[in-house]
Amino acid sequence: MNPERIKENNSVKENYLGQDMYVPASSSFIATSLVIALILNFLPLQGDLLIARPDFVAFAIAYWNINHPHKLGMSVAFGMGLMVDVGNAGILGQHALAYCVIFYLTQIFGRRLRLFSLLKQAPQIGFFLLIMQIVFALVALSSGSTLPGWKYFHATIAGALLWAPASFVIALLLKPKPDSSSL
Repeated sequence: MNPERIKENNSVKENYLGQDMYVPASSSFIATSLVIALILNFLPLQGDLLIARPDFVAFAIAYWNINHPHKLGMSVAFGMGLMVDVGNAGILGQHALAYCVIFYLTQIFGRRLRLFSLLKQAPQIGFFLLIMQIVFALVALSSGSTLPGWKYFHATIAGALLWAPASFVIALLLKPKPDSSSL
């Protein structure tokens, strides 16, 4: 085997083994984060802020499916998508389909994504969000809408840029609290 390849494998192994251990997320914590994401999706924004707003529910589904894959199911992703569709008065099932696609992609690539740092995860999450945006566009096109412009994909870029800070904040909330009785 190539010595450079061995060094690279050892550094990946050290990064993986050197990661912080977190308290397992409770179901109520995950549900609360999904509700907060749903509220952030429903905030009434206008103009460029509305165009650049990432899909926070897709964000939350991707985060929990990557970091705690046994805690979330595709039915939760589908249900959250239906809630977003009803709240936006859009095509029923559009977000449900897109969130199921996000769930599937993060389920398939989750183990690999956990090996990377948050900054290295961001472009891959951006790619998943781009696929989600394309699903939205295809569903809209199939119902007779016109093809959206390039500004439509600003939400994907914003989502990729926000992945690392948002994941870091959630990880801070999951860090174990120091025990006051220990030395």
